[in-house]
Amino acid sequence: MPVADPSRARLKVTVTRRLPEAVETRMSELFDVTLNSDDHRMSRDELAAAMRVSDVVVPTVTDRIDANMLAQAGERLKLIANYGAGVDHIDVQSARQRGVLVTNTPGVVTEDTADMTMALILAVTRRMPEGMAEMQTGRWGGWAPTSHLGGRVGGRRLGILGMGRIGQAVARRANAFGMQVHYHNRRRLRPEVEADLQATWWESLDQMLARMDIVSVNAPHTPSTFHLLNARRLKLLKPTAVVINTSRGEVIDENALTRMLRAGEIAGAGLDVFEHGHEINPRLRELPNVVLLPHMGSATIEGRTEMGEKVLINIKTFSDGHRPPDLVVPSML
Repeated sequence: MPVADPSRARLKVTVTRRLPEAVETRMSELFDVTLNSDDHRMSRDELAAAMRVSDVVVPTVTDRIDANMLAQAGERLKLIANYGAGVDHIDVQSARQRGVLVTNTPGVVTEDTADMTMALILAVTRRMPEGMAEMQTGRWGGWAPTSHLGGRVGGRRLGILGMGRIGQAVARRANAFGMQVHYHNRRRLRPEVEADLQATWWESLDQMLARMDIVSVNAPHTPSTFHLLNARRLKLLKPTAVVINTSRGEVIDENALTRMLRAGEIAGAGLDVFEHGHEINPRLRELPNVVLLPHMGSATIEGRTEMGEKVLINIKTFSDGHRPPDLVVPSML
């Protein structure tokens, strides 16, 4: 395993985006750190240059580190301490081949992301954005018995795609709202976990999708999950179904989803992530039955600070010559 060079008093660390102030302060105390003071998204050339002069780079989901970029990194770089749990923007295999370790921050934002999932379920099914828009534009004419009618979430079937930490946290919240919890996962949960979550496992994703009222995507982006919800599978959904995604945009064929929403073949969607990052399909913005958020699932002060603390622990452990606690290995992906 690569280890820090003991001849250097302090590791040279480059952080690609602004982090919570407390994290940046501690980072500066421990390491020779270069911060991104204006929080701009670094270009590929800037990121490659930083990798050439740093022992450690702290990237985020907005930084794509592929094999070509790693080839430009030189010999100094030894650790990529990712600020975030997902590492699909990093070529972990190529990094390991070049002797560069990759760490992440798992488990920190589980509850925050699950909260946002439930918020989106409620926002879409209860038509909250439509009501807010009417209030903010001054168009509300007063209460009426048949205006703004949404749907009750209690009793609805929720199909969770991906039953890891976040999927299970969503299941617990859904139980509290009286929803029926179903899930599809690569591996079935242990019987006692299923019983605790009151969750029904579907071996067939297709069969589950056809029977759900709400589908929540909580699966990571991997080669096997890219467009897992493609046009064919989306067509299996009931026209009254709602799709929620707080995981990775690439799991859904966004163009197919947009077409079906516009055609009324799916009742609504709540999306916190998008297939092409911040480049959102403009036709989605026009739809009143779609709630779009700017990747806010983990955006709590507590969560983002805890993510930074995990990054600090990973770097400090590495600098002390030990295996970082959140080391990512290709077999995990």
